[in-house]
Amino acid sequence: MTLEQFFQQNPRCALAFSGGVDSAYLLWAGLRAGAEVRPCFVKTPFQPRFELEDAYRLCEQLDADLIVLDYDILDQETVVSNPPDRCYHCKRAIFSAIMEAAKEDGFPVLLDGTNASDDASDRPGMKALQELSVLSPLRECGLTKAKIRTLSKEAGLFTWDKPAYACLATRLPTGEGITPEKLAA
Repeated sequence: MTLEQFFQQNPRCALAFSGGVDSAYLLWAGLRAGAEVRPCFVKTPFQPRFELEDAYRLCEQLDADLIVLDYDILDQETVVSNPPDRCYHCKRAIFSAIMEAAKEDGFPVLLDGTNASDDASDRPGMKALQELSVLSPLRECGLTKAKIRTLSKEAGLFTWDKPAYACLATRLPTGEGITPEKLAA
């Protein structure tokens, strides 16, 4: 399957949008295929400010309406206690919030930027995405990170060479509680 075929089958989608390489290319591809794609950025203490700025910049470049959801992930005890499966609980909470907002706006399908290079065994949050029926068209279409970077450069997206970014919570050892102060440091 190609991305164009995917978007022909799914012409109205919400996209969990980080402003990174993968979600940026997926947004571009969906819009280019004629789909109505609603990018949704979830603002939490786990992302630095530049990520939101990049998301706005890209959406402006593509003439897409960015939806920004404020979500206090630090209200989730299963996240702030930082257990080994923290990523699962975090993804489940964040993607549930996106799904709720998307469905209210009439977007029945939720996408994410997981690509064919992402190892499911190394990413506990992917289990939450599967449980919530989030679709990963880049992965389904066999697009690797390297290929997405090449296609993004060809498309003129400034994100094509953006470094990979890990959430701030990953910088704290498992079992160490997550606080706003620790994230700021």
